[in-house]
Amino acid sequence: MGIEFPRQADGSRSSTAAGARIVAAALRALDQGRAAQAAEAETRWRRRYPAYFRQLIEAAVPQPEAALASARAGLQAAWQTLVWDDSQGQSRPLAQALEQPEGWPLGTMTLKGAGASSVQPWTVPYKGQQLHGDALLRQLLDWVENGIIEASAAKALGRCVRHPEWFDLSDRHIALLGAASEAGPLRWLCRWRANLYAVDVDRPEVWARVADRVLVGNAQLHLPIRSSSTARADWTTQAGVDLLQDAPRVAAWLRSFDRPLDVACLAYQDGERHLRVSLAMDMVASALLRAQPASSLAYLATPTDVFAIPELTAQASQRMYAARPLLTRSLQKPLHLAAGERFFQPNVECLLQGPQGRRYGLVDSLVLEQGPNYALAKRLQQWRALWARSLGHRVSLNIAPSTVTASVIKNPALAAGFAGASSFGIEVFEPETTNALMAALWVHDLRTDRGAADPRVELAHPFELFMDQACHGGLWCTPYRPRSALPFAAALGWVRQRVGMG
Repeated sequence: MGIEFPRQADGSRSSTAAGARIVAAALRALDQGRAAQAAEAETRWRRRYPAYFRQLIEAAVPQPEAALASARAGLQAAWQTLVWDDSQGQSRPLAQALEQPEGWPLGTMTLKGAGASSVQPWTVPYKGQQLHGDALLRQLLDWVENGIIEASAAKALGRCVRHPEWFDLSDRHIALLGAASEAGPLRWLCRWRANLYAVDVDRPEVWARVADRVLVGNAQLHLPIRSSSTARADWTTQAGVDLLQDAPRVAAWLRSFDRPLDVACLAYQDGERHLRVSLAMDMVASALLRAQPASSLAYLATPTDVFAIPELTAQASQRMYAARPLLTRSLQKPLHLAAGERFFQPNVECLLQGPQGRRYGLVDSLVLEQGPNYALAKRLQQWRALWARSLGHRVSLNIAPSTVTASVIKNPALAAGFAGASSFGIEVFEPETTNALMAALWVHDLRTDRGAADPRVELAHPFELFMDQACHGGLWCTPYRPRSALPFAAALGWVRQRVGMG
């Protein structure tokens, strides 16, 4: 029961066929019919999907309206391609399942923090220190100078330093889909007097961790309970729901509070489940925006994706590539000849002409090991963000730096690549640093009208929503396309890991 890929003629379910169909629909909206046909006919989708994702961005840069049309077409295709299998074994459209939830309505349990009522100051844990005030401002400038974050991110975080009153969130009602996410902001929100509505999987250990954070803080947290008769002593055994199976009930539960919510879509699952859970969150988010138009959306974007980037950032990458030492060029040339130029490709090959005389670079930081389902799951979130903002909703979508979360480093190739990334000008962050930065940027986006999150701010191109406040960790400024340097970063990382073990 729940959200599934459709059955094919032989009875199997194919995430590849579904993904190719969704991407093809988004390409057709950009007048890329030939590319759309090639995507649907692609026999090596898991290896060649980056070319189609790249074309989605490249073709949309010159035509802002088409970028929005493509986002809408991709969303519609996703909703029309995946299905909802009900308790009777019948497949229904997602929209119908959303309007007709199965099962008893979810109950509610409320936890209240018993910690100090005052808002705890925002600091950034970094390399053994708690940065705040002038020390934090200096670190922000250092990250900008080293190409780790965009200047707009430093400006936004600097405003947070100057406005500590923003962090009293007692006036905000915040829904967290994937509340216990390792990269999520829960630990900070629990210190800032927020009114929280938490959704996560039905595992007692997850809710025990959530409760530990809430009870030592000063927030109030509402959570879904599957049985209203459960005794408080063992409430964790009835807490939580699986979004893959209960998205309609979750939407109904959140709508029952009858108020605008700031909705953060944070849930992650491995493999094809991540695409399904992203669409499940999209079901919930779309229902809340319809019921309460004053609601807002928030996402954490991955830097390992394809993006249009600001001209100045693109030029910085091009300068670094052109300035490679002679010895480096000499060593790379044989690799180019032997491997068909697969290695050490330039990160930004050329600038693309956009509207109003603006120019943008294009970076392709997709990592094949993460797979096409992960890439499409994150693209669905971008599409929803673009479309929701175009309809007048506040949308916070900030790119978070590569982070050594458990879900990432359990892949040995990625773990080794991260360990060697610093040799290519890329900084990989610890989860607590990313948490602090991203939580503050979300607060900034909720409090100010000076960023792209506010739909009243006019953007030259919809893609500037992703450029604004990006903390890409250096992936936009590095001289090499990350995928073409990853094997060498992994080799360096593997050596460093072994030396460290020694």
